[in-house]
Amino acid sequence: MLSARSIKTWSWLHKWSSLVCTVFMLLLCLTGLPLIFHHEIGHLTGAEVEAPPMPAGTPQVRLDKVLEVARAQHPDRVVQFSSPDEESDDLWFVTMTPTPDPTDDFRSVVVDARTGAVLAQPRFNEGFMWVMLKLHVDLFAGLAGKLFLGLMGLLLLVAIVSGVVLYAPFMRKLEFGAVRRDRSPRVKWLDLHNLLGIVTLTWVFVVGATGMINTWADLLIKYWQHDQLTHLLEPYKGLSIVPVDERASVQKSFDAARARLPGARLAFAAYPGTAFSSPHHTTFFMKGGTPLTSRLVQPVLVDARTAEVTAAPAAPWYLTALLLSQPLHFGDYAGLPMKILWTLLDLATIVVLGSGLYLWFKRKAPQPLTQEADVTLAEAAQ
Repeated sequence: MLSARSIKTWSWLHKWSSLVCTVFMLLLCLTGLPLIFHHEIGHLTGAEVEAPPMPAGTPQVRLDKVLEVARAQHPDRVVQFSSPDEESDDLWFVTMTPTPDPTDDFRSVVVDARTGAVLAQPRFNEGFMWVMLKLHVDLFAGLAGKLFLGLMGLLLLVAIVSGVVLYAPFMRKLEFGAVRRDRSPRVKWLDLHNLLGIVTLTWVFVVGATGMINTWADLLIKYWQHDQLTHLLEPYKGLSIVPVDERASVQKSFDAARARLPGARLAFAAYPGTAFSSPHHTTFFMKGGTPLTSRLVQPVLVDARTAEVTAAPAAPWYLTALLLSQPLHFGDYAGLPMKILWTLLDLATIVVLGSGLYLWFKRKAPQPLTQEADVTLAEAAQ
């Protein structure tokens, strides 16, 4: 049994870790709701681009043609990334920026891989869903915002653990899940807070932990580049970014990557000088075809000049953890039923967070809430 001193310490931890992170967790829960259904919202609003119907087996143009068509729309920009649509290889998304450096100033061009025609130029960096995404990911503050939200995620985990420790002693007089509707409003909210908190415990812990891991993505990728790629790129040390007119066929490079990992599909390609590649390589991030392996990618570095594979290093454990955390965080790996479940749990968590704030603002009542709830530190420690 916990001593009264231990109960007091855990109560202090739970109170202050909760208070510091609650407002930000509420923001993340609210912004996360539309993000769970971003594909469905895109279809409803017409933001999702669909390939026009054509006979099955219609041949595709070369990837070089796809990039040429996209570059013609924004000749003053460079191609950072390209990727096939998740559901169909008939669509290619090409992302272009003023320089190879990371930036929010990007343009996207959707090209029909069968005809080479431009189908759309969606603006993914504006509108309601983009605002929700930026608030959810980094509060419009870049890496600093991500790390701050990661700290809030850590405090959330502290609040969860301390809440679990306190749950049993403070509920020892009550049946599990009891909500005393005949008591004062703040006692009823305390009981509801405890009930929903313990019911959503596992989900909140998983989503909080995976969200915290996701905030480290930029740092983990930079560490991977330093730790895993430095020795592979030693022969290219001191060389500048390979100019576009000196690069080998992108299609030939892509074919080389697929030959290195037969049966794998392309997640996305990063071009020389960009954050996910090197100045001398086109890096193809390949993925598997099963629900699990489709979330795991393996980079294949192809020499941009010769179209020969330099290396295909396996992703280290920390990148694997990052990649697996993303579908767990958004609940987008098991279709609509999983998204509905994630939504219900998200809404329950909003009630938990909101009730916690309510209990804090009502703390100046005539008697302590523990006494009004028929619980004292001494009784809880017994």
